[in-house]
Amino acid sequence: MQDVLLDYGDTKMRVELPDTATVVRFGQTYVDPPKCDPVAATRQALAAPLDMPPLSELGGPDRKVVIAFPDRVKGGAQELAHRKVSIPLVVEELVKAGTRLENITLVCAMGLHRMNTLEEWYWYLGRKIVDQFYPGRLVNHDAEDPNICNYGQDGMGNPVYMNRLVASADVAIVIGHCSGNPYGGYSGGHKMVATGLSHWRSIASHHCPQTMHRDDWLGASPKGRMREQFTSIAKAMEAGMGKKFFAVDAVVGQFADVLAVHAGSLDAVEKACWPLADKRTNVVLKDVSEPADVLLMGLPRNFHYGPGMGSNPILMSLGIGGQLSRCWHALRKDPVIIAAAVCDGWFNGSWFPSYEETYEQLQNYCSAAEYLASDQAREMARNPEYTYAYSNFYRYHPFHAMSMISGGSVPLQRCPAVYLVGPKKPRYARGMGFVPVPTFEEALRQAGRFVGKAPKILCTPECFSGGAAPHLHLAGSR
Repeated sequence: MQDVLLDYGDTKMRVELPDTATVVRFGQTYVDPPKCDPVAATRQALAAPLDMPPLSELGGPDRKVVIAFPDRVKGGAQELAHRKVSIPLVVEELVKAGTRLENITLVCAMGLHRMNTLEEWYWYLGRKIVDQFYPGRLVNHDAEDPNICNYGQDGMGNPVYMNRLVASADVAIVIGHCSGNPYGGYSGGHKMVATGLSHWRSIASHHCPQTMHRDDWLGASPKGRMREQFTSIAKAMEAGMGKKFFAVDAVVGQFADVLAVHAGSLDAVEKACWPLADKRTNVVLKDVSEPADVLLMGLPRNFHYGPGMGSNPILMSLGIGGQLSRCWHALRKDPVIIAAAVCDGWFNGSWFPSYEETYEQLQNYCSAAEYLASDQAREMARNPEYTYAYSNFYRYHPFHAMSMISGGSVPLQRCPAVYLVGPKKPRYARGMGFVPVPTFEEALRQAGRFVGKAPKILCTPECFSGGAAPHLHLAGSR
């Protein structure tokens, strides 16, 4: 038997698994490709950008430049993290080209996430770059800005909105992280601008059941409808503002170490980044050729969106749905999920103020899709109290909860049961359609109705606390 510690709130839950269970861990099941020297790699990428002129030609004394960068949610804060390295080097190249520092603005492309504070910027950008630009030229994107650019619809019918500062700049530079993601395969590239610099109506066109409940959302593929929407929206942004984004993307590893850097157009940078990202992200379970019957995971209280994952039932469900997507190709098509979570109803209202009210509204509908299509949900997305808090008090936008419900309801579409082990307030588990049970043993016993008494188990114990989780595949499948 194997003793495994699962994330469980602020602590761990010990479970005993049969020796036949597959336990996936970084450093044992898989490792990252070699790291590169981020400074040298970024300098080289900026010196020879792909499909675009270098910054030495794009910059100049009268040129207005905006550099958009991802928020705290991804990318790391270590000394050689991509943002800390790339932004100063981009600024250096622009200044060499004659660009005046006062004509350069930094925009945090946080989409519908909470706006980042000065202290957070010091943490993950570094004091030197922050002090150069704060306060007037280091700002958060505001999806509720009444002056946001509205470019109508793209060719797929998706609404296209865009940050006006970025759109009106002579040069629009975006910093991105190419990392495995259950939303459309990889972060960075077209996804970064389509979600980070947009409006809730645009994000609602792809973070919704019509996209996330499709077969091609599962498996975290970069070839499905969601990725097509990211690309279509980003290209419509470029058409609307009359110029291309200049991207500086890093392929990053398990703990946001930089593996490679590429600069240039979004199309060219994605093409250059994805082969290495594929090697890092898509892990083949070499000794496992048969799909697992049960996916086992643990949920910590804190994860990349912020404190509250394993306790806030909506965030908890999204974590489960996202991990199902990452593991889809290593599972049977109707797996059972067993997850350890405290699920105590702490919504963390100081960060996620709309979530509790959204959860209560959800209980009045037969399904997540029915609620999300309702007038009540649309009114919640526009709730003036919550949108004001988003724009002024470092809170998540109210539509963010609905996007999480879309992904969090995927397991209910695909699995005969999702068992939640150890919930402190079981009613919140039931409210998301999950089955609360006191122990792992009880969950496994009940799961036997669907998977038999000796199921094949796939366990990902640190998939949320151990860095960027990979996408799993069976031996011989790639």
